[in-house]
This record gives sequence, C-alpha cells and structure tokens, in this order.
Amino acid sequence: MTPDEPVRIPIEDSLDLHAFAPRDIPSVVEEYLEAARARGFSEVRLVHGRGIGTQRAIVQSLLARHPLVASYADAPPERGGHGATIVRLRPPVRPGTRRRGSGGG
Repeated sequence: MTPDEPVRIPIEDSLDLHAFAPRDIPSVVEEYLEAARARGFSEVRLVHGRGIGTQRAIVQSLLARHPLVASYADAPPERGGHGATIVRLRPPVRPGTRRRGSGGG
C-alpha cells in the first residue's frame, strides 16, 4: 500500500481511531458516519482513547455540527467511558417525506 492509497476500514458498529493521525480524524469520522448510516446503523461508537483529550475534542467538535448526528455522549463505563463516544444517527429521510421544520405552513 502506498502512502496516498485510501485506507479501507470495515463498517461495523464501532470504530477505533487509535490507528489514525489526529489530522486524519475529521475525514475518517465523516466517511465512517456516512457509511454506517448507509448500512442502517442507528448508533455507533467512536473509540478515541482517554489520553489528554485531543482526539475526543476533535471527534466531538465534528459531531456537534454534523448533519447525520442526532446526539452524542461519552460512552458508559462498560463501553469505554471517556475513551469513547456513542453517536446516535438521524434516520434516513424517505423519499416523499419532509423533515420537521423544513418549510411548509
């Protein structure tokens, strides 16, 4: 594999971010969320580790403004505590339906 070759990650209900450089975290998380929702996941877990909180801050900053994210929170202790974030994804919009708050009247 060359350095410019994309990394293929399995789309499961959890993604361990330890293998990625902090600069790559936003794009990795973005692509993972899109793929996870396409696969039908309504909740995923992002494992960023405890450390000094840099990766957690990067992840949660992205989640705060991501359109696919309904909510997020630190994982419960048995699922990683402060070292992981649980993300609830918005359900897909079915064709012919409208999101609440989008126009109308």
